[in-house]
Amino acid sequence: MKDLLLITPPFTQLNTPYPATCYLKGFLNTKNIASFQMDLGIEVILELFSKKTFQDLFELADKNNNIISENAQRIYALKDAYLQPLDDVIVFLQGKKPTFARQICTDNYLPQASRFEQLDELDWAFGNMGMQDKAKHLATLYLEDLSDFIVECIDDNFGFSRYAERLGQSANSFDELYEQLQNQPTYIDTITLNILEDTLKTIQPKLVCFSVPFPGNLYSAFRCAQYIKAIYPNIKIAIGGGFPNTELRSVTDTRVFQFFDFITLDDGELPVELLISHVFNSPPSEGLGEAKRTFLLENGKVVYKNNSTKPDYKQSEVGTPDYSDLPLDKYISVIEIANPMHSLWSDGRWNKLTMAHGCYWGKCTFCDISLDYIKIYEPIAAKLLVDRMEQLIEQTSETGFHFVDEAAPPALMKALALEIIKRKLTVTWWTNIRFEKNFTKDLCQLLKASGCIAISGGLEVASDRLLALIDKGVTVEQVAQVTSHFTEANIMVHAYLMYGYPTQTIQETVDSLEMVRQLFEIGVLQSGFWHQFALTAHSPIGLNPSEYHIIPNTKPITFANNDIAFTDTTGIDHNQFSFGLKKSLFNYMHGIGFELPLQDWFDFKIPKTTIKPDFIHNCLETEVHFNIKPTAKILWLGTKPLVTETSKTKKGQTYYSLQATFHTTTDTFSVTFDKNQGNWLLNILETLSPNNTQLPSFLELKKDFETQFEDFELFWFSKPMGVLRENGLLVL
Repeated sequence: MKDLLLITPPFTQLNTPYPATCYLKGFLNTKNIASFQMDLGIEVILELFSKKTFQDLFELADKNNNIISENAQRIYALKDAYLQPLDDVIVFLQGKKPTFARQICTDNYLPQASRFEQLDELDWAFGNMGMQDKAKHLATLYLEDLSDFIVECIDDNFGFSRYAERLGQSANSFDELYEQLQNQPTYIDTITLNILEDTLKTIQPKLVCFSVPFPGNLYSAFRCAQYIKAIYPNIKIAIGGGFPNTELRSVTDTRVFQFFDFITLDDGELPVELLISHVFNSPPSEGLGEAKRTFLLENGKVVYKNNSTKPDYKQSEVGTPDYSDLPLDKYISVIEIANPMHSLWSDGRWNKLTMAHGCYWGKCTFCDISLDYIKIYEPIAAKLLVDRMEQLIEQTSETGFHFVDEAAPPALMKALALEIIKRKLTVTWWTNIRFEKNFTKDLCQLLKASGCIAISGGLEVASDRLLALIDKGVTVEQVAQVTSHFTEANIMVHAYLMYGYPTQTIQETVDSLEMVRQLFEIGVLQSGFWHQFALTAHSPIGLNPSEYHIIPNTKPITFANNDIAFTDTTGIDHNQFSFGLKKSLFNYMHGIGFELPLQDWFDFKIPKTTIKPDFIHNCLETEVHFNIKPTAKILWLGTKPLVTETSKTKKGQTYYSLQATFHTTTDTFSVTFDKNQGNWLLNILETLSPNNTQLPSFLELKKDFETQFEDFELFWFSKPMGVLRENGLLVL
C-alpha cells in the first residue's frame, strides 16, 4: 500500500520511461513521502502485442466485418504466421533471446505486409547492418504491420507513441474530448483500465497524480480519471506535466473537474507536496488552503490558487530521479531507422537527467520563453550531476544518459565531462544544444572523451536574415563550423530544421534547402528533421503576432490554449514544400542525391538557389588563430610517453634532444623536442591531467616556461606541439 500513485498514461516511448514521474518520486524520497509509479503505456503495449490478445483482435475484426483494405486482408490471411512469433519477437526486442536475431533475419521468416515494401530501398540506402540491428529493424516493421491492422480494423486512435492525439491538439474547447469520453471504452481503453484497476487494488492510494507530457497522453489520462471517479470516488486526482503546463493555463470549463480535482502548472515538486499535505492530513470536506499554481473547482467555478509563500525548490534540492517500480527490463528497443537521431530515441534504454532547469539563451521568438520551464534558468553543479549519474547506474544498471535540456550550456557540459573523466566513469550520453561558438574543436574532443556520442541542435532556418529574426544568436557560418567540430570529434550531429517561419519567402526556403544539402554533402551533418513552423500562444510571436506580419485566427479558450492557427500575410502556401523538403533530406541523410538540381524534389516550379555551391566549404576554410585566452585551461588527455634521449654533434657542438613516443588507442606517434624544453613539458604534463583539481591556465604555463626559456608562443605553436594538440592536448 502507498498513499500516492504517480501515473504516465498511454503512450509515450517504447524503449525507456518518460522521466517526469521518476523526477517527482526522486524528490518525494527527499521528503520521506512514499509513492508508487507506473508507466501505463508500456504495460498496455505489452498486453496488446501478445499472442493471446491479438488472437482476440483478429476474431473481433472479422466478426465486425472491419477487414476491408488489401493490406488488412493480407495480414488477416497470414494471421497464424503473425501470431506464432509475436511473444518471442517482443522478448527479443526487450534485449533477451539475442540468438533469435538469426531466425528473424532468415528470408521470409516474419510475414510481410505494406511496411516491408520499403525494405529493398533501405537495404541499398543503409548498407549492411549488424545482425542484431537488422533483426530489430525487421521486427519493428512486423510490429508496425500489426499496428496498421489495429488502426484500420480495431481503433483508429492507436499509435505506438500516442493515443487519440487529435483530441488533445489545439483543443480550445473541451466539447469533442468530453463527447468522446461519454462513449463506451474502446478495446485499448479496456486493457488500460484493467491494468489500472489491478494497481489501484494493490496500492490503495488516496491521491493519484497523472503526468501528461503530450497531446497523445491526454485522452487516456481523462479516461483513467473517469474510471477512478466512478469506482473509487474518495480518491483525489491531480494532473500536471508538459501538456497542462503549456496548454491548460486558461482553462475555465467546469466539466474538466468532473475528472480531475486539481491541475498543477510548471515545476511539480512544491504544488504536489502541498496537495499531498492537504489530501493526507485534512478532513475530506475542507477546501484547499495553501496551494502553488493549482486550478480547482470552488463554489462551482474554476479558480486558480497560488497563495503559498514557499519558494520553489532549487535544482540541488530535488533529489535524484528514482526509476524503481518501473519494469525496466520490459521496455522495447525498436529501430525505425529512417533517421539516425530518431533511432537513438527509440533504440536502447536511457536514464534521463537534466543539466540545467530552463534555457540559458531564452530568446528564440518561436519558443515558449514566457513560461517558467524555459524562462527560469538554473544550472546544476557538475559534481552533483555526476553523483546523480552514479546513483542511477547503481539503481538501473544502465550507463546510457539522455540529458533532456532545452539547450545544455557549454560551460556546464565542459565541467560535466571533466568530472566524468576524473571519476573514470564509463558512460554514454547525448543532449540538445545551441550551435554556439563556445563549442570549439577542443571542447568537442573533451566531450567525446567523456562519452558524448551525439548532439541535436536547432539550425531552424538556414538563412541569416531569419536566424536574426528568430533571435537565435547564431549564423549559418557559425553552425557549419560548430557542426564540423562535433563531426571531427566523432559526435553525431542532428539538426532541427524549420520552414514556413513568418515572412519567409519561397527563395529563402529554397536557399535553406541548398544550405542543408551542402552541410550533408560536406559531411558535417549526419541527421536532420524538417518541422513546419507552428505558432504557440506563449512565444514572442504568439504574444506579438503583428510584429511578424501574421494574423492569428483566435477562438474563445475554455480548455487548451497553445497552438494557434494563423494567416501569413505573405500569402505563401508553405505546406506545398513539405514533401520535397522531407524527401530530399531522407536522401541526403543516406549520402545520395547531392548532384540532383533542387527542382527535382518538387512537382511545382521553384526559383534557382542564390547560394554559391561552395558556401559551406568556404565557411570551414577558417584561418588558424594564434591568440589564446590567457585564462583558458590546458588539459592533457593522452598517456605517459616512452622517452629516449638522442644527441647530434654539428661543427663540434652537441645538441641533446628528447624523443617522446605516445600510444593512443589506435595509433602511435613520436615528437622530438630540445632536451631542456622537452623535460619541462614532460614535467608539466603531470599537472595537465584531468585528475588535477585545478588545471593550469595558458598564462600560468607561459609564466612558468618563461622562467627558464624565451618566447612561449613560439614553443606552443611549434610543429611538435601541433602534433600533441591533434592528439589530446586541449585548450578549454
